[in-house]
Amino acid sequence: MVATHSETDTAPGPAPAAPELGGIDHLEWWVGNARAFAGFLVSAFGFEPVGYAGPETGRADRVSHLLRQGRVQFQVTGALGPESPIAEHVRQHGDGVRDVAFVVADAAAAYEAALRRGATSERAPATDEDASGVIHHAAIRTYGETVHTFLDRSGFHGVFAPQFVASPLEPAVGPPVGLERVDHVVGNVERGKLDQWVGYYEKVLGFDKLTHFDDDQISTEYSALMSTVVWDHDKVVLPINEPANGRRKSQIEEYLDYYRSPGVQHVALRTSDIVQAVRALRDRGVRFLEVPPEYYDEARERLAGVELPWEALAELGILVDRDEEGHLLQIFTETVTDRPTVFFEIIQREGAKGFGEGNFKALFESIERAQAARGNL
Repeated sequence: MVATHSETDTAPGPAPAAPELGGIDHLEWWVGNARAFAGFLVSAFGFEPVGYAGPETGRADRVSHLLRQGRVQFQVTGALGPESPIAEHVRQHGDGVRDVAFVVADAAAAYEAALRRGATSERAPATDEDASGVIHHAAIRTYGETVHTFLDRSGFHGVFAPQFVASPLEPAVGPPVGLERVDHVVGNVERGKLDQWVGYYEKVLGFDKLTHFDDDQISTEYSALMSTVVWDHDKVVLPINEPANGRRKSQIEEYLDYYRSPGVQHVALRTSDIVQAVRALRDRGVRFLEVPPEYYDEARERLAGVELPWEALAELGILVDRDEEGHLLQIFTETVTDRPTVFFEIIQREGAKGFGEGNFKALFESIERAQAARGNL
């Protein structure tokens, strides 16, 4: 979205109620080559190319490809010139998630409420319009150079937004994957900043803490991290990580070194059939972190009494965990960008509300093997 007028001042007075969010509308990626990255997500992850905006549609400075699968929407955007802030963002950070955009009923009201509760403005309320209707939007800043757009699309009935037309990209041949929705979006912040950003989401957006993991819960022989999950009690779940003291460099420190700032580390995408989804993804060429065979001996004991397709899980490298409300299955891709920064999680929840605490050690040891291969452990 592009703002059409300047930022306005907020009125004094007591802080209003927190903005009410209707969920995550889309994630916008800023990348060096939008067509290539969009093509990768289409061919490897089975996304459908839905929309396109660029100079042919009236956007002179950038191109965007809209991809969709289930309720997951990715807007993949690239610059058309070196003077673009998108080009500078990619130069600094590499390819990454710039915007986690939320659906709201009133973008201006959400923005004003957030500012009066302590947010920093990124983009003042603006309106985009064409023959398909009108979209209202505004944005606030969060960790690093990541932003949150408040988006009211109730008056729009086109492809995605004004200046978007049907995508010129073709769907890729391959088995359907079955990704259904964004489960959670994880951010990495600097050491000592976790509490600050948890407090920011509590104050500005009215979120609460869902759970917290200390470094003694998320650690290996070499590295550790701490994590707090904030959420809106409904559709938006945002874990935040910071590095903790360890003998060697943690995955969070490696991310911060390469991304050059805090940012989105991974996007968890939910499916109702993870075995089918992972088979399809592997057939499409997606590479996942490797799990040692002995993991499944321990997992069978930990999940005793839960009927699971153990042979398929071991064949595909899918992790399993349980909590008091059920169980979950999850798997993590390798990083999907040139820099070792952003990756995907595929997750199936069968009642469980957790994040795979029982898998932390196996997962982070797998990540450390990849770090060691890069010389960054």
